Amino acid sequence: MVRKKGSLILCSAFLFVAWNALLLLYLWGPPVGRLGEGGGAEPGGKEEWGMVKGGGVNLAGEVIRLAEEVEVQLDTQKKLLKQIESHRAMWARRKDVGKREMEDRKEVKEEVVHQPQKLQPIKDNVDDTDQTRVKQTQRPVNTEALDTNLDNPQVNVPKEEIGENKLQTSPATPEVVIPILVIACDRVTVKRSLDRLIQYRPSAQLHPIIVSQDCGHAETARVIGSYGDQVMHIRQPDLSDIRARPEHRKFQGYYKISRHYHWALKQVFNTLSHSTVVIVEDDLEVAPDFFEYFRALYPILHADPTLWCVSAWNDNGRDALVDPSKAELLYRTDFFPGLGWMLLKEMWAELEPKWPSAFWDDWMRQPEQRKERSCIRPEISRTITFGRKGVSLGQFFDQYLRYIKLNTEFVPFTKQDLSYLLQEKYDERLIKEVYSAPLVKMEELQQGGTLRGPGPFRVQYSSRDTFKVFARNLGVMDDLKSGVPRTGYRGVVNFLYRGRRVFLAPPEGWTQYDVSWS
Repeated sequence: MVRKKGSLILCSAFLFVAWNALLLLYLWGPPVGRLGEGGGAEPGGKEEWGMVKGGGVNLAGEVIRLAEEVEVQLDTQKKLLKQIESHRAMWARRKDVGKREMEDRKEVKEEVVHQPQKLQPIKDNVDDTDQTRVKQTQRPVNTEALDTNLDNPQVNVPKEEIGENKLQTSPATPEVVIPILVIACDRVTVKRSLDRLIQYRPSAQLHPIIVSQDCGHAETARVIGSYGDQVMHIRQPDLSDIRARPEHRKFQGYYKISRHYHWALKQVFNTLSHSTVVIVEDDLEVAPDFFEYFRALYPILHADPTLWCVSAWNDNGRDALVDPSKAELLYRTDFFPGLGWMLLKEMWAELEPKWPSAFWDDWMRQPEQRKERSCIRPEISRTITFGRKGVSLGQFFDQYLRYIKLNTEFVPFTKQDLSYLLQEKYDERLIKEVYSAPLVKMEELQQGGTLRGPGPFRVQYSSRDTFKVFARNLGVMDDLKSGVPRTGYRGVVNFLYRGRRVFLAPPEGWTQYDVSWS
């Protein structure tokens, strides 16, 4: 039997290696052509991938077809691996059972050999040797557990019923002060940001606005000062250049931003002793329900240890990718969004000692900081950026950020039950919804003729390359940070495509991100 199972495993392994070899030969075949420049396009637009003018060869369509074929091959390989693992496990179990049977037979033989020649009659008093033997053969009884059961008949009630470890998610009390920290430098257009914050602020006492200015720009300082006691104006005192290695000299601005964040957050938490803060930058405009959004989500963030921030931003929040009729929709995401986000003092105490000298936002996205924690983000953004000018020199702004949709409908979040965002409830619902959705191909989504209803539909990816091809073609952002896609949760990216809900998702059974995908 052992020899038969061993042969089966070797045969399965050989088939797996041969399959990979054939796949490599297939992929190393003649290229299908060169992709066009510029990446993805707006869903439904004339320049979308797969739409070729003049009836030419559809190179993007060929790439998509190859990516889908690779997905099929990878799925087949995984099935082969599962078969190999199941046979290996079966072999190991049989081997263990056989070993235990041999040991049991050996113990029985030893007991027979050591039995006394004459059996003693049963007496009222058992001698010490027999008592020892009885003690050794009897299983110990947990008297403490028995006593507890007798004294407390409720001991078997599930934790959920008795309320143990139950998270409190009631709306924030009016006494909770949630300040807004505005990070400013040399943009006089900070006025646009401050005007909206003051316009929508429900209470100056509950939401003080702290403007922290770096750069020493006099004109910007005058604009901030013109608001008088409506805002608190603090100034970062160290305006010196920061020593960086030669190849990073051109990134001096990123070093100064990180230093400014560190100083400003210390003022909020250490000097002013606030328990939480919402951070915005001087080029962000907020939605009418911006304050309502963060006030409602403060209890959730405070109660759920698997969360570490709440963000007002949806990275895939372009008009064509979101549902304008679902302004109340909220999601968990493993990708740190920034651009209007809430941080607790306890989390700052963890991050502050190791705060980076530059590129703080990408640092936040590393596994060492995230620690498998998530953020909350909305379907429709509660902030938009209007600042093309900055250290990133307009990177992504013209191509993407300027098209983000800002919510205009006030949603009374504090009157809603948001407990569905807690991890256990959320994950169960998400997995069921995503993997019960029909699995479709890109061609079916693009043509749409064979699909019925608004979805949801699922498009599956198994590798970094297939994710990027599908993301670009569907119009969502395709970059990954530490293996995490923008807006992704458990690898799933959720958006609208031509009015249909789509899940761009890894295979069922996903366990963790692959940092090598970055």
